[in-house]
Amino acid sequence: MKLKSLLPIAALLGGLSAHAPHALAVETPAPAASPGPAATAEPTYTLDELLHLARAGNRALLAARDQVDVARAGIQTAGAFPNPEVEYLSGRARARQPGANPGDVSTMTVTQPLPLPGQIGLRQGVATAGAEAATAGLSAFAAETEARVKLGYYELLRREAEFLAAREDQSLITQIRSRIKLRVDTGEAPRYELIKADAELLNAEKTLSGSQLRVAQARAALRQAVGDGLPARFGVRGQFADLETGAKALPAFAALRDEVLARNPELARTRAETERAERQLQLERALRAPSVAVRASRDRDPDLDTSRFGLVVTVPLWDRRSGPVAEAGAGLSRARNELASREFTLLQSLETAYRNYEIASTQLSALEGGILHQAEAAMKVAEAAYRFGERGILDYLDAQRVFRAARGELIAARFELAAALIEIERLRPPAEK
Repeated sequence: MKLKSLLPIAALLGGLSAHAPHALAVETPAPAASPGPAATAEPTYTLDELLHLARAGNRALLAARDQVDVARAGIQTAGAFPNPEVEYLSGRARARQPGANPGDVSTMTVTQPLPLPGQIGLRQGVATAGAEAATAGLSAFAAETEARVKLGYYELLRREAEFLAAREDQSLITQIRSRIKLRVDTGEAPRYELIKADAELLNAEKTLSGSQLRVAQARAALRQAVGDGLPARFGVRGQFADLETGAKALPAFAALRDEVLARNPELARTRAETERAERQLQLERALRAPSVAVRASRDRDPDLDTSRFGLVVTVPLWDRRSGPVAEAGAGLSRARNELASREFTLLQSLETAYRNYEIASTQLSALEGGILHQAEAAMKVAEAAYRFGERGILDYLDAQRVFRAARGELIAARFELAAALIEIERLRPPAEK
């Protein structure tokens, strides 16, 4: 594989290669098989390109946008003036008494319902609040979709880094096992050292196989988050170091809390739903008033041509809309409780994400600042002692195991830091310009 295709993964591992006693392999793994010539033809995407594909082609996101259009059209429906009702009857009159005139008869009636003052405005208010809730819901769903894409992206970077580390470990254990076998065959080492090396090699091969499957799993999850616009076979470009800018710009928890309360789209949607419930209650109470309609009619028979004009009033005598008013009141109470619950839940989620960020940041600093260096130094000492016969193979393999564990913790800490920052960004989206 060309060196250009190896650079993104090398950058992903960051400082790991500097601490490792052997240079880490940096070839990008195939989804579920060994890397081959076809892997070089796979398209690769940056995080920004994946986000663009998700915004343009994610079907669930497109459906949420359509729902906003539906809600906005409801405003026009709520403001429409009621249509008139036209009734026409035609027949024939027959004389039943002497002197009566038979002939054609007809009746035409036009009824125009008249909404009471304020009712159309209340209906439009309900529809407007519903459109605002749908718009805020779209923003919340878009933020959640972007968070899933980002998390899937960094998850794939993590699994690829783990795969590369596992492949390096397997290669190193294979070399150690070959040297031990040679020493056992020449009688320089006891056979139990070869048995121990075989066990370590089997464990390394198992780890390599599992990490390769997790790469394929992470790739499938990322494609599910982006949408069907992403091909089945693809690669990613990027590194965890891109998060350092966002981590440094993160404000204090108190400032984050205020920003979440002011800008979180889920809270905005819940507030809009509460306002919609309030206006629905006002509308149901206003509909208790008698409804009025203007009616005009004309009757024609062989003897007379009669015109009438008057009003039709629906008197709320038996139905005082007690049920709809009670439903609207219960809906308002539910909306208010949901708003309070949502505020509490989001603030708890923010605190959890912020504490996870602090934990991951502390772990990352400790691992990068000394733990990995110490594990590397201990492994080098154990290797030198083993070569000079001062230590056995078990001490050397244990030192290698400690180094591999520290390296794995570093990869995991970088991902945990990314996950915490992504969750904070989801809860506190950027301010609209």
